[in-house]
Amino acid sequence: MNQSTEKKEITPLLHLSLTLGLALLAGHAFAQTAQPSAVLFQNVRIFDGTGGALSAPSNVLVRDNKIEKISAAPIVVDRAANTQIIQGGGRTLMPGLIDAHAHLTFNTTPIVFAATADPNYLQIRSTVHAGSILLDGFTSVRDVSGPSFGMKRAIDEGLMPGPRIWPSGPMISQTSGHADNRNVGDLPSTVNTFPQPGVRYGYNAIADGVSEMHKVVRENLMHGASQIKLALGGGVSSNFDPIDVAEYTKEEVVAAVADADNWGTYVTVHAYTPKAVRLAVDAGVKSIEHGQLLDEPTIKLLAERGIWLSLQPFLEDEDAIPTAPGSDNERKYKQVAEGTDRAYKLAKQYRVKTAFGTDIQFNPKAIERQSFYLPKLIKWYTPAEALKMATSTNAELLALSGPRNPYPGKLGVVEEGALADLLLVDGDPTANIKLLEDPAKNLLVVMKDGKVYKNTTSK
Repeated sequence: MNQSTEKKEITPLLHLSLTLGLALLAGHAFAQTAQPSAVLFQNVRIFDGTGGALSAPSNVLVRDNKIEKISAAPIVVDRAANTQIIQGGGRTLMPGLIDAHAHLTFNTTPIVFAATADPNYLQIRSTVHAGSILLDGFTSVRDVSGPSFGMKRAIDEGLMPGPRIWPSGPMISQTSGHADNRNVGDLPSTVNTFPQPGVRYGYNAIADGVSEMHKVVRENLMHGASQIKLALGGGVSSNFDPIDVAEYTKEEVVAAVADADNWGTYVTVHAYTPKAVRLAVDAGVKSIEHGQLLDEPTIKLLAERGIWLSLQPFLEDEDAIPTAPGSDNERKYKQVAEGTDRAYKLAKQYRVKTAFGTDIQFNPKAIERQSFYLPKLIKWYTPAEALKMATSTNAELLALSGPRNPYPGKLGVVEEGALADLLLVDGDPTANIKLLEDPAKNLLVVMKDGKVYKNTTSK
């Protein structure tokens, strides 16, 4: 690991240690008193998350955790009140970024660690990195596989810094499917009934048949899942399912959809191919993760049915999912990466509801690279269109959780009454989205839920 990585990892760790120390010594309520009751941004230009142009110079008042007032005229605050004033200096105020496809519990974990390391170490490692994700400007994430329930609770209680989390819990897979991480030596399951580490620690779950599907989905909902994630096709990082296969029967998927619907939420699925995606659509699934290998008729079907496509900019570049040279995994990734350009172009052509996500996994370099994924979208979109996708559009996808939404309120926009997840950018990201590639330099303020986690405007 290079020095820059070490520095970035150490800083959140110290932050985490200090936060935990304050909570233990003085109690959670004491830790909150350091925050002002209101924050006033003066002289900012606003990217509101929905339009393409910045506003005229404006002032924005945040009180508690919501945006109370936006005005071109000066906003007068009671000097006796506990109000923090941040001088924007004409810089850009925009909504916090949203990652619609995250894996907070194993994004930076080498794949060998996931199967062999102490699970307590893995949890600590992932919680430290959650603080870095927040400081990179990602104030919300939809976590679509992994044991993030405890991390979410600790963040929500103020014990540690991190983004808002919409957790799925373990991704549900059939035997031999994308999330069945057993080796051939572990078979047959009738003899070797001891669950493998991924299942034991909540990274994935195996369900075969309608009755098992009902049970596992309901267990995830019991844990607090805001949506349910199934594997319906082959994957890059899994070893025994070719990329072209479809997984699960319609009856099994319908069972998952019924349970999710009974709880007011929805099912999203891992799927690349037309066959897997059409199975999902026929069963009532509302969101597709990936889809790089879809054909034009299937993309058109998604548009007609109003199904979300949560797409990631998988390319053959330095951010490729780590695979062994010459392996089937490498060949599968190349096939997926080759389909990325076509998938984005077709999704844009047919106006499919498209979400932005990173899907960083098993990649120790990810802590350095999270901020480089969104700017990749300018290959297909304008900077303003990409920013809209990562803010207000992704917020619409999060809202599909309905009553299971853990954070009621409006996100992804800068408007009166919205939740105060805000970034102050040194420059205009609608003209130069690559400003976001260097958050340490160009994100001067990071606010989540009305609380300031970073402010370097005085430097």
